[in-house]
Amino acid sequence: MVDFSKEELANSKRIQKSATPKFDLSWYVKWTASLFILMGMSIRGVDGFEFWDLLLSIIGVGGWLWVGLLWKDRALVMLNSAGLLFLVNNFIRLLIGV
Repeated sequence: MVDFSKEELANSKRIQKSATPKFDLSWYVKWTASLFILMGMSIRGVDGFEFWDLLLSIIGVGGWLWVGLLWKDRALVMLNSAGLLFLVNNFIRLLIGV
């Protein structure tokens, strides 16, 4: 990894810095939640794995909802709140057999 001086970081048009926090609680939650969503997506559409798809997706979307709340990002909160409601609804319907 290359170390840049403060002046280089402040004045460079080529060096891109992440706009999101790094190595705080939200960083760990967002990466963990993203892995859960990817695991759910990797088994989506496979017969017999609907329960696991929904469970993994609920955990992932719930994690991203938490990140949205930590960041006070209304778009993330709205998107993941709605997604969580849809997923929980489908999960309950799967459990009761409707």
